[in-house]
Amino acid sequence: MHSHHHAHHPMKLVILGRDGTLNQYRDDHVKSPEELRPLPGALEAVARLNHHGWHTVLATNQPGIGRGLLDMGALNAVHLRLNELLQAVGGRLDAAFFCPHTPDEGCSCRKPLPGLIEQVGDRFGADLSTVHMVGASLRDLQTAAAAGCVPHLLRGDRLSGVPEERIAEMLDQVPGAQVHQDLAAFTDWLIQFERRERAARGEKLEQDTEAGAL
Repeated sequence: MHSHHHAHHPMKLVILGRDGTLNQYRDDHVKSPEELRPLPGALEAVARLNHHGWHTVLATNQPGIGRGLLDMGALNAVHLRLNELLQAVGGRLDAAFFCPHTPDEGCSCRKPLPGLIEQVGDRFGADLSTVHMVGASLRDLQTAAAAGCVPHLLRGDRLSGVPEERIAEMLDQVPGAQVHQDLAAFTDWLIQFERRERAARGEKLEQDTEAGAL
């Protein structure tokens, strides 16, 4: 429900990777709803983003489909389960975009190619330069850069054992990339970043006045 006086603002959109961002990363793919293990605080972070007016969309490579490890029904069941868990904490994904192809199929939608993200931009009429893209791998950073999004890396569980120097190398490869501990930390950063931007534009911060002086 967009009120008309917000029409001049770009759509507030965050594109999320899935494995290592929302749920525990598995080398063998999440093949069923039972294998979906949300990371601590991740679903609540999505709900906070939603409450602050951000649309959240999933963008994930799912080569297990192309390899026959899971079928569309199984993937849909996993994403249905993810949405049920999100609803329980007051959050939602607006959509789930995925690339079902194996690396050798030569598609244009497999991250780090930008095709999947461009599909999201087209669907939502979003200016990708204002879209924040969050993932747990160098590939996700490269995808964000290729699509012209703002790139964010989460340490999460997937990179928890990776040394500082390696993280720094990943960030160095993608100009403008930032690192956060997890999705909750990214969400804190984004809410503060938006507050500062709006204050700089001289806008009244209505949520601050409602909550009293912050």
